[in-house]
Amino acid sequence: MRLTSPDHLENHRREILKLPAPTRRLWVCGGPGCLAGGSREVLAALKAEAESRGLRGSVKFRVDLTGCLGLCEQGPLVEVQPEGFFYEKVKPEDAPEIVGRSLIEGLLVPGLVTDPDRPRAADLPFFKPQTRLLMGRLGSTDPEDIDDYLKTGGYQALGTALSRLGPAEVSALVEESGLRGRGGGGFPAGQKWRACRTAPGETRYVVANGDEGDPGAFMNRSLMEGDPLAIIEGLTLGGYAMGAARGFIYVRHEYPLSVDRLNRAIESARALGLLGGDILGSGFNFDLEVVEGGGAFVCGESTALMASIEGREGLPRVKYVRSTERGLWDCPTLLQNVETWATIPHLVNRGPDWFKSLGAPGNPGTKMFSLVGQVRRTGLVEMPLGAKLRTFVEEVGGGVRPGRRFKAVQSGGPSGGCLPAEALDLPVDFDHLTEAGAMMGSGGLIVMDDLSCLVDVARYFTRFLMDESCGKCVPCREGLSFLVKILDDLCQGRSRPGDMDRLEEMAREMAATALCGLGQSAANPILSTLRYFREEYREHAEEGYCRAGRCTGLYQPAINAEACTGCGACLKVCPAGAIEGEKKKPHWLKPEKCLTCGACLRACRFMALTAERRPAHA
Repeated sequence: MRLTSPDHLENHRREILKLPAPTRRLWVCGGPGCLAGGSREVLAALKAEAESRGLRGSVKFRVDLTGCLGLCEQGPLVEVQPEGFFYEKVKPEDAPEIVGRSLIEGLLVPGLVTDPDRPRAADLPFFKPQTRLLMGRLGSTDPEDIDDYLKTGGYQALGTALSRLGPAEVSALVEESGLRGRGGGGFPAGQKWRACRTAPGETRYVVANGDEGDPGAFMNRSLMEGDPLAIIEGLTLGGYAMGAARGFIYVRHEYPLSVDRLNRAIESARALGLLGGDILGSGFNFDLEVVEGGGAFVCGESTALMASIEGREGLPRVKYVRSTERGLWDCPTLLQNVETWATIPHLVNRGPDWFKSLGAPGNPGTKMFSLVGQVRRTGLVEMPLGAKLRTFVEEVGGGVRPGRRFKAVQSGGPSGGCLPAEALDLPVDFDHLTEAGAMMGSGGLIVMDDLSCLVDVARYFTRFLMDESCGKCVPCREGLSFLVKILDDLCQGRSRPGDMDRLEEMAREMAATALCGLGQSAANPILSTLRYFREEYREHAEEGYCRAGRCTGLYQPAINAEACTGCGACLKVCPAGAIEGEKKKPHWLKPEKCLTCGACLRACRFMALTAERRPAHA
């Protein structure tokens, strides 16, 4: 069936809503973490159990895969609707009890919830502070069913735009809202829309950047896999506003499920006449194509991404000419992150004033984050911009694990910065993070405890960026190698006088002279750690000491007999047999055998093991 007008779309939506709905539904999380943890096996077990009880295909009961539910640390996750029971760490063998007790009877399975007194997601500390706008359908719809999208208001914004708003009015809504691009820099989206709309030329393109390459980040992936039609509708609205007939979704090569879900969604939208020629009888023609990424981190940079779409090597170019003027095939091109595009339908439906009521002044709306690292509850989070960093770490994440101390949080991906405990009351938005020496980036937040060495952290991210540099410009190509060499020397006890000064000088030169955003921001991990953790650098350089016990050979483990419970955890993980002792009695360490690998420090739950200065540097 092909929908021929906005009224036809609304009538079709009403017909879908009249169809018999399941009395009860089991949603199995299909997010990246849960899929890796076995949620497909859980889904298969639940379906097999339902079928064995004669429930297969029943209107009353359904078992489906949905998008990311968020609490990745506790997956695989299953949610029972309409009761809202939220089950964690579900195994295939739990299927009989879930189907028999929850699906059929609507009763709780107490053993599968963290707290029987708080069995619903809305009751859990992880979810309470969140505002789930973009994640609103993740957990309540089937991402491969366009009817589910339509039932929850999907394509209402496009129908409104095509029937009541002109292209310029849609663009003006975006500009009035103050929406800032969610891909990293936070550039005002409305300015890009206006620049592209008014640029000379007849052919225009719209592009979604889904080339998410930051370590620990999976926001874009979860959105593309969990709500692909929201991105597609946003792009279609952008195409209408720009007068573009063609668009592209550039997806990281390592995201095959994202590619599959987007292609399925595009096919289903075409089948209903929501993509292609004469959309909803409006005379507007627009279609989309999914392009798999070139396999390089630098392809996430706008000009390199466009070169890759064109079939050329993904190398950045100098930006004295903006992509809104000369982008794909030298035509005006509007490029936004997939999260930005998914925001557009909400904005058109509810208006700029509503959007500005969320978030903070100058930073309206919500933002998706991946919260990972040494925090008790990791996962996918959506918060209003301006929420305090402390809310993420302590309320949503539950703080660091017992016995450890919070040390830092790294914000903004490999080109981001590391912020100390003193910054926990910092508002998380584009402006405050930049002022503090970090950046929003794509929204990755990596929490670190006192067992993290910030010199080593800076080395890790700088080496990552060195490996991913395209090598086109000298500052990035040679500068990153130079920086990694100094950081290697610091972490291996080979530093020379003046290394810290050379490190800082080269980092600042790179930021000022590199060709593209990768090189210009590559110095952030070094500059931010020098700013907030300079004493750790000094200890490495002058004392050959790593207080975190991360850099091999730069410390000596010591056991505090008063704190040691004799649990044996350190003894079990020591590869050199350097720790001895009896169960439930204080252990002791033989320094001559110790490899300073750090395994014992990370295994101890009672902080009885510490990294001390070696005698030679005492």
